Amino acid sequence: MKKILFFALMAFTVQSFAVLNVVSEDTNENNSISEMHDLTAYFTDANAFMNKYVNAGRVDYAAIQTDRTMLDKLVDVIASAHVSDGSADTQIAFYINAYNILTIKNVVDNMPIKSPLDVQGFFDTKKFTVAGASLTLNEIENKKLRPDPRVHFVLVCAAKGCPKIINEAYMPDKVQAQLNAQTKKALNDPEFIKVDATNKKVQVSQIFEWYKDDFMKSNASIREFINRYRTEIPADYTVEFYTYNWDLNKK
Repeated sequence: MKKILFFALMAFTVQSFAVLNVVSEDTNENNSISEMHDLTAYFTDANAFMNKYVNAGRVDYAAIQTDRTMLDKLVDVIASAHVSDGSADTQIAFYINAYNILTIKNVVDNMPIKSPLDVQGFFDTKKFTVAGASLTLNEIENKKLRPDPRVHFVLVCAAKGCPKIINEAYMPDKVQAQLNAQTKKALNDPEFIKVDATNKKVQVSQIFEWYKDDFMKSNASIREFINRYRTEIPADYTVEFYTYNWDLNKK
């Protein structure tokens, strides 16, 4: 009788663990589906936000300040998002959008300003919650996105000296194409790369000076990197850095 009870108890225990395991797997699967849905909504909402408030490379900060609904919703999602299990491109797209959206938030929170530099610690002190972590804008850039040199043409620091912000979000299924497109666009912009054929010189953004190691990691020179995306700058042209314009990129 004791043996029968023992085996019955064992069978019940095994069955219970099996049921719990199935429930656990179902719960994990449901959580994963929920997280995927949240991220899909995040990218869709980020795209709508950029489309509404960005035009010709300028941001309508005043309009956002008047109605912060879309911005605040995105900031909340950025704070609680689960991206560590996402694909590499999902994470890249998430952090690019997060950087640009939180930069906009930082401007709107401190208006009126004429430059992001008017706010002490704008890039290196002010912390944001990003996917559960406390990060500054510089930390998002340096810890999550560098050293890919193309990120310097999609991260927009709220200044006119940055490559122009686009009126769409970066999407996981096309972020690599977007990175290439924005790099090519910036490097073919005569306001960003200033070629003086008469004097055989080219003036480039201080971005190339500040992040020289990123650009030269797979290239012999800054010129070589630039030439990968545009009509080649001749080897005998002098490369100079022009002063960065920190004026606010407001509409």
